Amino acid sequence: MTAQTAPGSALVTGGGRPVVCLDLDRTTIYSPAALDLRCPDSDAPRLLCVEIHDGAPRSFMTEAAADAFRALQDTAVVVPTTTRTPAQLARVHLPGPPARYAIASNGGHLLVDGEIDAGWSAAVRTRLAGCAPPAEVETHMRARSGAFVLRLRTAAGLFCYAVVERAALPAGWIEELSAWCAPRGWTVSLQGRKVYAVPEGLTKSAAAAEVLDRCGGTMFLAAGDSLLDADLLDAARLAIRPAHGELAATGFARPHLAVTVATGVAAGAELLAWLYEHAAEAARPGDQALRQARQR
Repeated sequence: MTAQTAPGSALVTGGGRPVVCLDLDRTTIYSPAALDLRCPDSDAPRLLCVEIHDGAPRSFMTEAAADAFRALQDTAVVVPTTTRTPAQLARVHLPGPPARYAIASNGGHLLVDGEIDAGWSAAVRTRLAGCAPPAEVETHMRARSGAFVLRLRTAAGLFCYAVVERAALPAGWIEELSAWCAPRGWTVSLQGRKVYAVPEGLTKSAAAAEVLDRCGGTMFLAAGDSLLDADLLDAARLAIRPAHGELAATGFARPHLAVTVATGVAAGAELLAWLYEHAAEAARPGDQALRQARQR
């Protein structure tokens, strides 16, 4: 059984090669803690390590996911899309050739052939000019932190995050932080063990639109699991999320959004196969013409 598309979802409006934006952690790649292997050890799939950090393996894909990822690359412009900073993204080595485009820092950085695009960075700074500076937000978070905050950082000079002991979070702490951040143009979300404070204008969807414009494409697909992926999934023509993660916990649903049957690393293979199927269908010129005729 595989993920299903909502009835009536349109596939394409015409144009160039499909563009697929893929969130990484817990969507495409999985840490050991996130594998969620629900089978006997003897039946577990073979895993491909795609990230080493401090000399230790940190992130994995199944071999089936790696095969689907390579097939997707042959069909579409695949764009790794992550909240990771460029330095953190550089540790990840996905199958196949390096991506022409990648989105890092939750949309704050656009990488072209592995290099940060200065023009996009300048545009982001302009967009965020009306928001409180990250130093102000970090100072506020630090002043109201306790032993429950294990680590507090400003990432890439763009947004803040705290690694917390979730069970020890004081009641109302997230809500109070959100209320303080909102008039300063920032949003707050709790995702796993991390509390993110992000400027409202810092979005994955804005960077994805830039890639779409540069590619000349009009078919946009996306996948993601977290609250910070919601805008990306909303912007896509077709989207898919795994049956785990923060979006699953909130029941996030849209008419154009599919949900995997599997959870954990198996969901990564399932959603990549689903994306390949729909990107390949959209890329067939005859199928495009037929679908457009039916829509008229």
